[in-house]
Order: sequence, then structure tokens, then C-alpha cells
Amino acid sequence: MRGDRIQILRHGSWVELRLCRPELHNAFDPAMIAELTRSLQELSEDLSLRLLVLAGEGKNFCAGADLNWMRESAGYTSKRNEEDALRLHRMFQALHEFPRPTLARVQGAVFGGGVGLVACCDAAVAAADAVFCLSEVRLGILPAVIGPFLIRKIGVGNYRAYGLSAKPIPAAEALRIGLAQEVVPLERLDAAVQEWVDRFLGNGPEAMARLKSLIAEIEFLPTAEAAGKTARAIARARAGKEGQEGLKAFLDKGRPAWRPAKKPK
Repeated sequence: MRGDRIQILRHGSWVELRLCRPELHNAFDPAMIAELTRSLQELSEDLSLRLLVLAGEGKNFCAGADLNWMRESAGYTSKRNEEDALRLHRMFQALHEFPRPTLARVQGAVFGGGVGLVACCDAAVAAADAVFCLSEVRLGILPAVIGPFLIRKIGVGNYRAYGLSAKPIPAAEALRIGLAQEVVPLERLDAAVQEWVDRFLGNGPEAMARLKSLIAEIEFLPTAEAAGKTARAIARARAGKEGQEGLKAFLDKGRPAWRPAKKPK
């Protein structure tokens, strides 16, 4: 399925959600923000879906905000700018709270809000040529809307250092600070993404969904307060149908129903 700015490619139990403005480095404008938010909301309700891969068409993953939109927004009222920012926040929030695992496939330039998209995913595989940059302060503006998601992903210290300096972040540094989880040569990017896809699809879908929900619940809780929630979560999982099947398959050296059969070499 393809919209004006987003393409959704279905691969059985997982989907690739692709940004499709390569001529503008997949920069987003109000139309793309609305389309991406709507797509994420609709996909989140698909109970057969087990994984979402976020990708950008062409040489660059996402250059952040469309320059024409930024130029236009300079003439907006303060109220309209705030409403625009809240719509942008809802897009990031929809990705951050997506109920199934999310994986970013990253290449080329990743600027401003593009970094926010990566930060909102559960994991990211980056090509060695990828360069991230929180470039907003060079324009006299702020990487504000993406701030909460970046702080969760790379910590307040790295957010301060790179947000205040606008220093480019090479792929190797993105890996070191936790913005990416794997860096590979560009020619191996698709193969590496597929390896992550296969890894996710080998896991209990209900267990992954429950873990994402649990993380959101305990993320900022003191350990003593989190104890009851984590104890109840593991107790429910062990007693549940999926947990029982997974444990039995492991002990019997079998394969649970959700795990694809190994492909012949």
C-alpha cells in the first residue's frame, strides 16, 4: 500500500514502513507527519502484525523537517507553531509506543527529527556511511520535540553534548552511545536487517508485546516499586499459553508454533 509520502510493504507477519520522498531526503512536512501518524495508529491495531521496520527510500534515511515547511513556519503565529509541534510529538509518540517491536533501517544522512525517528525505535541497524546530527541549534532553533525520546535512548549527557554542539555523530559513535545497535557496510545493510527480523520473529509475539508494555510501566519507577509489577508480569507469562508452549518446546528440544522453521542452507 502506498500513500503520497509513505509506503507500507507487507511481508507476512511483519511490515516495512518506508518514507518515500527520496528527492527531498525523506524530509517530513505536515502531510508526511499526518500520514505516518495515521499509518502507525492503523498498524498498531493489526493483531497479526509482529514487527515493524522503519526505512527511508533512496540514499538518505531522513533529513528531518522539510526546508519549505520550516521557511513557511517562520511566519506562523506562536499558537500555530505550538499546534504543529504537538502534531509532530504525536507522530513520535505513536512510534515510541507502538505495541510490537520496531526496527530502524538507517543509511546516509539522519538529521534533526530523523534522529528522533531512530530514537523512538526499539533497535536500529545503521550502514557505516550513516551520519546523525542534531543540527537545529545551527539554525537558531531547538531539537525540542525529540528531546524526551533522545534522553531515553542516549541519556541526558549525550543529548546535551550533541544537541548543544550540533556535532555530527558518525555511525560508530551512534553505536557507542546506543542510538544504533549494529553498524554494517552499506552493501550488507539489508542482510543485517533481515537477521534482526528473523531474530524478532523467532520470539513469542505475546511475550514481546507484554515486555514493551512492562518497560513503559517500570521505566522510571524505583526498583522497589517496580518489583510487584515485574513479579506479576513473569508469573502471568509463565502460566500463560504462550509461555507454557515455549518452555515445553525448549525442554523437549522442539519448536513453538510461532517460530518459523529454519530455512535450508
